[in-house]
Amino acid sequence: MKTDSKASEQEGRRFLFVWFLPGITRLNAVIFCYSAFATIGFLTFISTGTALVLNANFGMPVGEQGTISGDLVIVTEIVQLLIFGFVGVLADRIGRRELFAIGMFVMGIGYLLYPFAESITHLIIYRAVYAAGLGASTGMLQTILTDYPQDRSRGKLVALSGVFNGLGVICVTVLFGRFVPPALVDAGYNAITATRIVHVIVFAVCALSSIVYLFGLKKGAPVEREERLTVKQLIASGFSEAVRNPRIALAYSGAFVARSDLVILGTFVVLWGTVAGVEKGLDPAIAAGRGAGLFGLASAAALIWLGVLGLFMDRINRVTGLIICMALAAIGYSAMWFVDKPLESAAIPWFLLLGVGQISAFFGATALISAEAPRLSRGSVVGAFNMCGAIGIFFASGLGGRLFDSVGPAAPFVLIGVLNAVVMVLAIIVRIKSPGHIPSRDDAGYQL
Repeated sequence: MKTDSKASEQEGRRFLFVWFLPGITRLNAVIFCYSAFATIGFLTFISTGTALVLNANFGMPVGEQGTISGDLVIVTEIVQLLIFGFVGVLADRIGRRELFAIGMFVMGIGYLLYPFAESITHLIIYRAVYAAGLGASTGMLQTILTDYPQDRSRGKLVALSGVFNGLGVICVTVLFGRFVPPALVDAGYNAITATRIVHVIVFAVCALSSIVYLFGLKKGAPVEREERLTVKQLIASGFSEAVRNPRIALAYSGAFVARSDLVILGTFVVLWGTVAGVEKGLDPAIAAGRGAGLFGLASAAALIWLGVLGLFMDRINRVTGLIICMALAAIGYSAMWFVDKPLESAAIPWFLLLGVGQISAFFGATALISAEAPRLSRGSVVGAFNMCGAIGIFFASGLGGRLFDSVGPAAPFVLIGVLNAVVMVLAIIVRIKSPGHIPSRDDAGYQL
């Protein structure tokens, strides 16, 4: 039986350096890579968009922006907590691509409404619309990431996906954060009009992307109709699998911090740079561009580091990989305590290290859940994984926003660094008690 299974896995298609399972076409692989680029890229625009709206629409004092930004992230996570489980169960029943397309379109609607907010209440409502689309789209991206690869290429697909994530973040941040708003201001538009134009463009790209997802990704779920679990079983599986398998429980704890890292980095790096720029007397749109530039710098470092992670992650034990990744994340985030002036050139190495830490945490947790999530309830387990990430963001961003205002801009990053260190310790315990298998190309790789 094992021989038959291994022979079946040898079938399928190779795209770039990743082996995909039988039934995954080259078009599916290409569109998956684009979805990794667009979904994560436009997810992170919310940080730049929030900084633009708070300054242009409301003229909010910089001393109050940290708390409001943190509260808006909490709204995002509350909505995602409400829908992640539902979306995961639905994905296991009807498939991934329809939910993915709907999610991306709804996220675009949230962006379209965002710059027309006339009060903080309106901003919260529009943020909730964005969050609903975000939950569906990122949940399906994560689920497809576990669906498509052969086991010997899981780490490589996580790395490839991460590369496109990083390219998307850099392109969206630099284009729509650093260049377009200042260019519109220079062209004679006031700050509010410039902000609205940018958001309308972002909506249009999200809407077009949803159509691409609908027609380019694989139809259905990877489980035959007669194999499908009942809705009751799927709802329970997200938590019962964590009780049965300590590596899934560890992945959930990794998600608690790792899935929050990107959002925390995006929210508070952009905000830190924006506040520093405004305090220096820069126009809010220009200052937001400087903040977005810092985020792009960290993302570029993450993109380069992904290549290193992808070289060895499929050759070592997944739990060992998570230990290494969480150690790097703890160092990268905690080191931000040494940054005093974020817009000075002396701060660049620290932001580069921050990018390495962020992507390491994401990579380690994602590779582990990709390997451990069972086929019959994969969407539900990934949904629970994402719910743990949402809880982590809820905790870290709410406390982080207040630490940003009361302690200092570096405080939210140090908080995340400590949480990464805690997960590293838990991973060491699991590595000793329940290490799991060691994936490799020929089942003869070396073990760490």
